[in-house]
Parts: sequence; C-alpha cells; structure tokens
Amino acid sequence: MSYPVSINEEGIKLQPEKMDVDKPYYCIYQEKVMLFFKDKNDLLNCYEIEEKEIVDEVKQAKLEDIDNIIEKYVEKKNLNH
Repeated sequence: MSYPVSINEEGIKLQPEKMDVDKPYYCIYQEKVMLFFKDKNDLLNCYEIEEKEIVDEVKQAKLEDIDNIIEKYVEKKNLNH
C-alpha cells in the first residue's frame, strides 16, 4: 500500500482512506514536520511541528528511525489522547 501523505507542487496531498487509526503519518513541508493521524472516530488530525531540533532530527534520521522520533514526540506532547 502506498503512503497516504505526499507533497506535490500544489501542497500536501492526503489519502485518509489509506490511514490506519492512531498511526502517525508525516511529511516535511516548508521547514516543518507535518504530522497527521486519523482517530477512532475517523477524524483527521493535523499538527505542525516547528521545533527546529525535531525538524532537524527527522531530516537527518534514517527512514527506519523516523517513526520512533515521531512516536516519542506524540507521547511527549500527549497528542493521541
């Protein structure tokens, strides 16, 4: 299955029908980490992460490490409750 968040010349394109509930999806757009997730009520949630240290960490991380960085941020900020 393809990733439900992509960027094109018009901006960010989301495919919420491809998202799992409570799983964070992200992209880097305009020097921000854009974080999206669908909750148990099928509502789409969006957060902009502007903290330079998190943005830089995501940019420099290996692909397999990014999910961990995002999950730690979500837990720290208590975004999934």
